[in-house]
Amino acid sequence: MPSLTEQQQLALADVLSAGPKVRKLTRLFAEAGESLYLVGGSVRDALMGRLGHDLDYTTSARPDVIEALVRKVTKAVWDVGRAFGTIACRIRETDGREWLVEITTFRADSYVDHTRKPEVQFGHDLGGDLVRRDFTVNAMALNTVDGELLDPFGGLGDLLAEVIRTPAAAELSFSDDPLRMMRAARFTSQLGFQPDGDVVAAMTEMAPRIGIISAERIRDELAKLLLTDNPRPGLNLLVETGLADIVLPELPALRMERDEHNRHKDVYEHSLTVLDQAIELERVRGHAPDVVNRLAALLHDIGKPRTRKFEADGKVSFHHHDAVGAKLARKRLQALHFSNEEVKAVSTLVELHLRFHGYGEGQWTDSAVRRYVRDAGDQLERLHILTRSDCTTRNLRKATRLRQTYEELEWRIDELSKAEELGAMRPDLDGTQIMEVLGIGAGPVVGEAYRFLLERRIEEGPLGEERATAELLDWWAARNAG
Repeated sequence: MPSLTEQQQLALADVLSAGPKVRKLTRLFAEAGESLYLVGGSVRDALMGRLGHDLDYTTSARPDVIEALVRKVTKAVWDVGRAFGTIACRIRETDGREWLVEITTFRADSYVDHTRKPEVQFGHDLGGDLVRRDFTVNAMALNTVDGELLDPFGGLGDLLAEVIRTPAAAELSFSDDPLRMMRAARFTSQLGFQPDGDVVAAMTEMAPRIGIISAERIRDELAKLLLTDNPRPGLNLLVETGLADIVLPELPALRMERDEHNRHKDVYEHSLTVLDQAIELERVRGHAPDVVNRLAALLHDIGKPRTRKFEADGKVSFHHHDAVGAKLARKRLQALHFSNEEVKAVSTLVELHLRFHGYGEGQWTDSAVRRYVRDAGDQLERLHILTRSDCTTRNLRKATRLRQTYEELEWRIDELSKAEELGAMRPDLDGTQIMEVLGIGAGPVVGEAYRFLLERRIEEGPLGEERATAELLDWWAARNAG
């Protein structure tokens, strides 16, 4: 095992002495005759100098014993999954530091045949627990009694070499839990490491086995990958190994065969570039990492393979790929069990991502700007990010013109919003007022009248109650006459 640097030694010592309450917790386990090891990502991140507020432990103690010991330190205790051996707690030190702690009984789980859930088996020793972990960099443990770093599978060396490797044979590891194949992609992006050749080969050969994993677990790993600072390497790994063909087939489908004249850009590479640029714009515009924004950027052109057409003039068209893409995005995200809100937001953004290009050189009327805001609804800021990110041209003059035109559109939206409160755009009369003016009760006609007044609001801006009433009565008279 490589020698620890002085900085790494200090980092591990700091973790062991995280605070009086954390030290008390480790002492209680020792006094109870139970072993307790800091393990996994907590050790890895400490060695990399970026430990957060999470502490993960593994122990010989069974869940009931874990809970009893933890309650002697904090009242903030909850059951993450007793059947899986995990008890969690929150420890707040007197200096204000707060730790989210998870303690899990030694595990030796495996998947059986084609089941979607692992068969839970508690282990009896640390070695059996570590060999079942996903990667060597996560299979190191720190003894909380004497501070010894236990690294039976060379995780420290792989950490230094920046390599993703499995403790056991990759085929065995991925057979035990196929989701580890997706974790390999996530860690490729999250850590910036390269997957070992055996890992890539096993992922390629065993990709179909991901089918036994539940949609929820796949969704969570995909989201974690997308929320890294640089998702591109992990996404490329999913595509290259064939995993994406199963979990997100619309992504590899973007690698459309290009004709000898290269009459359209590489849609797959374009989509990854849009994702890169959307992540940068999130940062510049002061937003936290946003899975909806990133899904929309990645999937905005997934309608192109279905709509590609070679025209008589030699050009390639993708008519209505925005509408087709929105439907495909909705279907895929629903299959992955994303929330209804996330599905609706992403599909809306995909459907609207071309709307700006109708703006031309800035000739939109105020009513067109209002309609743009109305259709975007609460996704307007995300639409700004997606639309700006969708410019990947290398033509500097064209890129500058597009940027300036969109800046003008955002300025016009801001100005109209100040004057007209576009964010809360409603007709000048509400449903109750409509019924009073027309002398009718509740029913579908009220909705018709409401939509009429909303269209007038979009076309003309605020009408005021008096003018809105007059126009409503004119509409009512014409409707009845018809």
